[in-house]
Amino acid sequence: MFDKLTAVERQYDALMEILGTSEVQGDSSEYRKHAKALSEIEPLVQRFREYKTIARDIAQTEELASAGADADMRELAHEELKSLTARRDVLLGELKALLVPKDPNDQKNVVLEIRAGAGGDEAALFAADLFRMYSKYAERQGWRLEILSSNETGVGGLKEVIATIEGRGVYSRLKYESGVHRVQREPATEASGRVHTSTATVAVLPEAEEVDIKINEKELRVDTFCSSGPGGQSVNTTYSAVRITHIPTGVVVSQQDEKSQIKNRAKAMKVLRSRLYEMELRKQQDAIAKDRRSQVGSGDRSEKIRTYHFKEQRVTDHRAHFTTYRLDDVLNGDLAELLDNVIAYHQSEKLKDATAVS
Repeated sequence: MFDKLTAVERQYDALMEILGTSEVQGDSSEYRKHAKALSEIEPLVQRFREYKTIARDIAQTEELASAGADADMRELAHEELKSLTARRDVLLGELKALLVPKDPNDQKNVVLEIRAGAGGDEAALFAADLFRMYSKYAERQGWRLEILSSNETGVGGLKEVIATIEGRGVYSRLKYESGVHRVQREPATEASGRVHTSTATVAVLPEAEEVDIKINEKELRVDTFCSSGPGGQSVNTTYSAVRITHIPTGVVVSQQDEKSQIKNRAKAMKVLRSRLYEMELRKQQDAIAKDRRSQVGSGDRSEKIRTYHFKEQRVTDHRAHFTTYRLDDVLNGDLAELLDNVIAYHQSEKLKDATAVS
């Protein structure tokens, strides 16, 4: 890590020299480019230089504390060491956080997709539980959630639900929720009391704007059809439902919740843009980290990022190796502790990549 920090410090000094040259000062575009690069690494360099100063002070104070000084001087030195060590530890944590590469999507809104996996009706009920969980968390955070489409079952479950969540830092908090979630509980319809295992898949996609991903209208096939399910008198009488197929990738998005074909098309395009954007991001991530798994697996019971065990009131995130026995609180939207641990785990993994010697 310190080799990396030293290299960044040298880069900072080099940029300072460049900005001081008359050639760069006479070229506004070049000056802005180098000034921007400097501002991006300046907080890291400032913390690193303070860290090195504190480390030197600690070494000197330790020497004073162990030297043959009088008792009062040694006591003062020990007190000073406590203060210096505490500040050093704070700086070390800040340096680690600053070394983690910034995700340009962190401040984006998200498209949340939840689908029932293995387990029939029980999986659909679990998908509904997960959607309520994220809805309540969004409410706690002051975020705005809007359902784009949903496919309900007769027993109160959800085969699929797609929604947008808008607010400050939504993607930064929810981006690691993508994957297979597993539930272990006794279904209400199960007389024998056996614990059943079911799954649901969650996908959290950064909401893409038109500037993020360009879609050629010639590459789209748009089909209209009569809506089915809830929707009032216009259902099955007007061709308001829309199905959009992106021909190059084969991605298909359907939308029928609105009575207006125009509104359904707009919602479908929003989901399509986010799915294509996520596909492009995944390509980039796979190129950087070849062992990076795709966002959502097949929904098979053996694939999981998290388990919700009702009998034990336990929630376990298998990536972060974190377990809490507050399952009811979690399902009621109290996700702060769980998300904090998952985010910290992924940041530590990114830090390993950032500081690895190639």
